Amino acid sequence: MPFRLSVLPALLTLTSASLLAQQTNTTSAQASIMLQQSLHALAPSVSVADVSLSGSARRIAGSDDETGTVALKAISGGAARMDANFSSGQRSEVQNLLSGSPVGSWSGPDGIFHPMAYHNLMTDPCWFFPTLAISRTISTSSYASAYIGRETRNGQSVEHVQVWQATPVQTPVPIPGLQHFSQMDLYLDSTTLLPASLTFQVHPDNNMSVDIFVEVLFSDYRAISGVQVPFRVQKYLNNGLALDLQLETATINSGLSASLFLV
Repeated sequence: MPFRLSVLPALLTLTSASLLAQQTNTTSAQASIMLQQSLHALAPSVSVADVSLSGSARRIAGSDDETGTVALKAISGGAARMDANFSSGQRSEVQNLLSGSPVGSWSGPDGIFHPMAYHNLMTDPCWFFPTLAISRTISTSSYASAYIGRETRNGQSVEHVQVWQATPVQTPVPIPGLQHFSQMDLYLDSTTLLPASLTFQVHPDNNMSVDIFVEVLFSDYRAISGVQVPFRVQKYLNNGLALDLQLETATINSGLSASLFLV
C-alpha cells in the first residue's frame, strides 16, 4: 500500500502534464463554433477594421475616486489605446502587436511614458471591445481554445470559453508558462452569445509570479453601424471596481492609422 500511495502523485503529475500538453496545442471544435457564433452575434454582416469610442470614466485606485472623460481606439491587427482625462491629470495606455513582438507603455499625470512589462502583454490589447478580441483569437493561428461549459456568473447564465496562445509569439526573452500569461476566459450570454464578461491575469512589473485577477464586464449593448457595441464597460482588479466607463459615442471603420498606436 505505501508503494501505491507514493506512486500515485507521480502518475497524477504525468497525467496532468500530458493533459496540459494536449490542451496547449489543440482547439476544441465546440469552442471554435461558440466563438464564431459570438462574433456573428456581435457583427453579423460587418468586418470590423477599427473602432473609436468615447464617453465618461470613473477611476478608483486606493483613496483616489475621480471622474473624467475617456477615448478608446483599436484596430484589428492588434493595437489599442486608452486616453483618459481626470482631475488629477491625463492617463494613457498603448498596446501594440503589429510588429509581431508585443510592446506597450503607460503614462500618468506627469506625461512620462513607461514601458509595460512583457509578461503583461500576452493577452489581447482590445479588452474593452470584444468584437476585435474574439476576431483575433479566431483568425490568429497561434491561439487555441476550449469550451469549459455552461455556468452561472454574476447571476447570469453564460457559456464559458477559454482561449490562450498555443505557440509562442516573437519574444525578446523566453517566457515560461505562455498559456498562463496569455489565457483569457470569455463568458458569453447563453441566449444571445454576446460577451458578458472577460477575465485574465496581470502581474507586477517586477514579479511575474504574482497574479492580479482582472474581470471586465460588458453591458448596455447597442447596434452601431451593424455592430453590437457595449456602452457600459467596467474593469475590476482583484474583484474591486477600478474603472467604470459609460460610453457616449462609437464609430466603426473610420480608417484609423497604425501611427496612432506607436509605443
